[in-house]
Formats: sequence, C-alpha cells, structure tokens
Amino acid sequence: MPEPEPEPAGGSPPLAGPPAALRRDGRRLLRAAARRFRALLVLLAAVTAVRVAAMLATPVMLGRAIDAVRGGRGLAAAIAGLALVLLAAALADAAEELLGTYCGSRITAWLRHRLIGRVLELGVPGRRRFPAGDVLSRLTESAGGPAAFPALLLSGAAALVTTAGAVIALALIDWTLALVFALGVPPAVLALRMFVAKAGEPFADYQRHQAEIGTRLLDARQGARTIRASGTAAREIRRILRPLPSLAAAGRLTWDAQGQVGWRLALLAPLLQIAVVGVAGVRLATGDVTAGELVAAASYTSMAVGAAALFDTFVALLNCEVGAGRVAEVLDAEPSVRPPARPVPLPDGPGALRLRGVTVRSGGRTVLDRLDLAVPPRTAVAVVGTSGSGKSVLVAAVARLVAVDEGRVELDGVDAADVALPELRRAVAYAFERPAPLGATVHDMIAYARPGAGRAEVRRAARAAAADGFVRALPAGYDTPLAEAPMSGGELQRLGLARAALADARLLVLDDATSSLDTATEMRVTRALREVLAGRTSLVVARRPATAARADLVAWLDAGRVRALAPHAELWADARYRAVFAAEPGEPPGAPVPYAAAPGPAT
Repeated sequence: MPEPEPEPAGGSPPLAGPPAALRRDGRRLLRAAARRFRALLVLLAAVTAVRVAAMLATPVMLGRAIDAVRGGRGLAAAIAGLALVLLAAALADAAEELLGTYCGSRITAWLRHRLIGRVLELGVPGRRRFPAGDVLSRLTESAGGPAAFPALLLSGAAALVTTAGAVIALALIDWTLALVFALGVPPAVLALRMFVAKAGEPFADYQRHQAEIGTRLLDARQGARTIRASGTAAREIRRILRPLPSLAAAGRLTWDAQGQVGWRLALLAPLLQIAVVGVAGVRLATGDVTAGELVAAASYTSMAVGAAALFDTFVALLNCEVGAGRVAEVLDAEPSVRPPARPVPLPDGPGALRLRGVTVRSGGRTVLDRLDLAVPPRTAVAVVGTSGSGKSVLVAAVARLVAVDEGRVELDGVDAADVALPELRRAVAYAFERPAPLGATVHDMIAYARPGAGRAEVRRAARAAAADGFVRALPAGYDTPLAEAPMSGGELQRLGLARAALADARLLVLDDATSSLDTATEMRVTRALREVLAGRTSLVVARRPATAARADLVAWLDAGRVRALAPHAELWADARYRAVFAAEPGEPPGAPVPYAAAPGPAT
C-alpha cells in the first residue's frame, strides 16, 4: 500500500473560490444528492403535503366548530372533523421528522464516502492542495451540514405552500384581507435579497478560517515533541490561533447580515397580523364575516406571517450550499494520476523495469530530468543520492504514485501508464520509512493489502521481516489491537516490510524502509528477506553505505538524473560518491564499509 508523505508544518488550506461559484457548485452537488435519493425525497414530500393540508384544514374545522356551538347544530361532526385533522397533522409531523433525519443521514454518508474516496485518489499531490485539517473540516462540518438539506428544503417549500394557501383562504373569506397581507410581501423579499448579497462571502470565509485553524492544530500535534523540547508552546499557540481574528470578523459579518434582516422581518410579521385582524374586525362589525370566519382569518394570518420563520430556514440552506460547495471543490479536483482509457494487461514477467526519459516536476521545480534507468529482472538495485536528488520521487513514479510529466515507465515491456491502477499496484509492493499502522490488529496491518491472507501466511511474512518474535511477545500476539501495541520505529518498519513481503509482487520497493533499524538489525532483516526477494526485482532507497553494498547494483542519482549504474564497490572509489552518504553512528562516510569490496547477493 502506498503511504502518504508527511505533511509540511505550517500548511494552510487553499482559498475557496468566489462565494457565488462555491454556492453554485454546492447547489449542483445537492441536486445530485436529491436525484440519488429521489425515492426518499418523494416519500418525505408526500408526508409534508399531508401535514400542510392538515394545517390548512385546521382553521376551517375550528371555525366550523365555533359556528356549530353558536348555532347548536352539527357540533359532534365538527368536533370529530377538527380532531381528525389535528391527529393527521401530528402523525405527519412525526413521520416528517423521522424521514427527514434518515434521508439527511444517507446524504451525509454518501457525501463522506465520495469525499474520502476522492481524497485517497488524489494521493500525495492532493495532500499538498488539501491539508489534513482542511479535509477534516470538509469531512465533518461541510459534509455534515447538508444532512439537514432535505428537511430544510421541504420545510421551506411547505412554509411557502402554507403561506400561499393561507392567503388564498383569506381571499375566500374576504378579498380585502388578502390584499392587506399582500402589501407586506415586497419588503420581505427585498430584505431576503439584501441578506443573500451580504452573507454569502462571510459564510464561506468562516468555514475556510475554521479549516485553517484545524490544519495548524494538526501540524502542531504532529510536532508536539519538538515543540515541547524547544519550549516554543506559546509561540505555537499564537501561530495556531493567528486566523482567529479573521474567523471572528467573518462571524460578525454573518451575524450583522442576519441581524439587519431579522429585525425587519420580526417587525413586519406582527404589523401585518395586526393589520389583517383589524380589517377582519371591521368586516365582522359590518356583517361581512362571521365570528367563526374571524377566528379562521386570525389563524390563517398567523400561518401566513409564519413565513417570516423562513428566514432561519433560508440561512440554514445557505450554509448547506456553502458546505456542499466545499465538498464539491474536492470532488471536482482532478487527480494527477489518471486511470488509462483502455487498460492493457501486464504480461507474466520477471519484473524488468525501465525508465525512459522520465521527467517529473513539482512545485515549479524539475525533480527528475529526462531520467533513464534500466533495472534487470530479479536484480536488487540501491537508489543513492543526496537529499533532494529525487530518490523517493523516482521509486514513487514506478507504480504511478506520482504523475510522470514526460517519458515512460515500463514494467516487463508495458508502459505503466497503460496498466489499470489496481493491477499495477498488485505488481509493485512498497515499504516506506514510516509505515501507516492501518487495520484493527497487528494481523490486519500485515495483511492490509491481502485481507484474505491466513495466519500462517502472515506469520511467514513477519518472520521474513524479522518481526515474528516481537509480535508474539505482544499481549495478544497477532490479535493485539494496534492502539494497544507499543512499538518502536524500527518495529513498525519491520511490520511495513512484512506487509510488503506478503503482497507477493514482482517488484518490491523499499523507500528508506530500514532507516530506523540499527545496522545489526538491518543486516538480520536483510538476511531474513533474502528468501522473499529471491526471484523478484527490488529497488531500495539507501542512505547507508552498508545498505548500498548489499545490492547488486547502485543507481547514483545526481540533479534528477542517473549519474552512474554500477556495483557499490566500483563506485566507492569515487570521493564524490562517498560524500553522498550522511554520517551514520559508527559509519562515517569515509570509513570502511562492510562488504564494500564484495557486494552480497541479490536481496
């Protein structure tokens, strides 16, 4: 399994697009969600329609009951009808709440699954564009917000229908009542338009600054030991909270926009209610409406002015749009490594690897520059070079963990760009400097790439990586939960090697995968891996002379190109080659190297 590179400290999430574009993309994603769960939404809409119909019928039935009391006839039927619509409204309201919650949770799960899949698909370049804290913010708050979308949408639609029905009912009672209410509609629409114009950008900024603080906090947590040892906790706290004033400013702008609209609507609603009921009272005095119709008119007016509560719904929907837009921003990001349009199967082969004119650029810098390298099958090749020479990028390009800008990477004669990614990843197994402890138990971690592997196979791979002994010493052996398995960096690396060994790939890549092992342990692990590596091709990123000495050949990288491909003993005569190696405890660059004069067999 490919492992992500560590995220650079101090990262910050990317700036979101313009608020209008963010909301547009959010609406597009919410429409896609509505299409996917249309059956649930149709059922929810039906239940909402029943509730609205029952609500609109309630004032009529209440008016009839009042008139029946005054007239003394049909009282039982009127009360039974009123009780029936009240029961229907209560049942529909409960069903609407249940269905809305279920539908919202399905949408959230769908968004989160898509978001996680795309983040993993984007790989290392995606981590640079969307840091961990930013992704966490989008996965939790941004993807969780649209859970309320179905209920909010139908609630808003129901409120509009209820208002329209109430106004029609007022017109049926007396047209002057509807006319008085209609006079308050234009000011309400104007207030809502003003809110949209002012609140869109602060909503987006607020979520972005939240994500930035989260990213900085995760950076600090990763470097907690360094911060503590350096005594820089206070400075780090200031760095983490640096976006806080911007967050507060965005929050104030949001609240200001809501407040300016809210007080206008809060004032408009009771004024309209007083005006309509006042006119209805005058019409009662003139005999144009009955007492029951007056009560019904008051109820319908209360329903109609309840549309002012739509403002809160509108605010929540705007927040849903912004959150969905932030999710869409990741979903719309194109991975640098794309699957081939017409995959070509890999032939059976011994793992011959050839790079032809490979160029890889990153951050405006050419890391690999028209690099050529031929690795014979069943050969162990150590990749050596100074820091920044492109060692990790080279081995990552082999299985397309990073995109190749120019040139070809061929595995057994087939361009890797034409091979389906799952098949390519099965053919090339990686072990990294810092293996990710993936899975629930130690067994799961080793078998992560082959979840169907049995215990015997897992133990065989662990023995090949010299890990079986310390694993069996754990509290529950291979069944020990990873969270309860205290391991050193070297022990974790050995589990990563076991995971790679179990993958049974034709090409094994060890990207600095033994750097945490002392020299004696590394030699023991190398001897243990000899059987696993027999018949396979291997690439080993080497930082120690002893590691390079045990390989068949050394690919010496310099300025993004292969300066030489030769045995370590032959290259050791060159002082510039010796200077490549950083000093290791007990192994300074100029010291004699074990097996330097006679490189060992392929490992």
